[in-house]
Amino acid sequence: MPVNHNVYKQLIADFEKNNSQLVAVTKYRSIEDVNSLYNYGQRKMGENKVQEILRKAPLLPENIEWHMIGHLQKNKVSKLLPFVNMIHSVDSLELLLEIEKQAAKIHKEILILLQVHISDEEQKYGFDLTSFENVFFDIEKLNLKYSKIVGLMGMASFTEDQSKIREEFKSLKHLYDQLSKNNSNLSILSMGMSGDYQLAIESGSNMVRIGSLLFE
Repeated sequence: MPVNHNVYKQLIADFEKNNSQLVAVTKYRSIEDVNSLYNYGQRKMGENKVQEILRKAPLLPENIEWHMIGHLQKNKVSKLLPFVNMIHSVDSLELLLEIEKQAAKIHKEILILLQVHISDEEQKYGFDLTSFENVFFDIEKLNLKYSKIVGLMGMASFTEDQSKIREEFKSLKHLYDQLSKNNSNLSILSMGMSGDYQLAIESGSNMVRIGSLLFE
């Protein structure tokens, strides 16, 4: 399934106008598809599964920034870290500490987004929204050396109700604004996918994950 170049160009123009970054989601896509995105200038690529990054990264240009956007199990961290630039889905303290431990072994800084649960769907992962400020302050006290927390990520409910999605994005934007007042490292608010990216950008997202829209 080839890349839709016109859609890609329009998305890039829209994102640049709104000071937002595109992470191209390449799950289920071939090496040729990813190469096409790369040749158009895309460098940030997102995958949901560790094994897909391990398979694709060695076959593609080294300056691609691989983003792990799916749920990550602790036992796969050590395999993933040599290939990944940013992890969007850090949803527990245990996982964060495992990333720090394994990153220290290879002396590599890993950019981290802490995933916050903003929807009412139980199957979605993330730190609890209502108690997150206290958790975040506890994390700050850890003085992590290799796991650099640069922002927050949240996924809205899968629904046609635009007002509900907007409210969920708004709740994470409010939390992000509160925390970033006192933490200069927080610069990324990752919200939005192919179906709701416009609402996400309107709500303050500056990093969006787009997959299906990019391909014809």
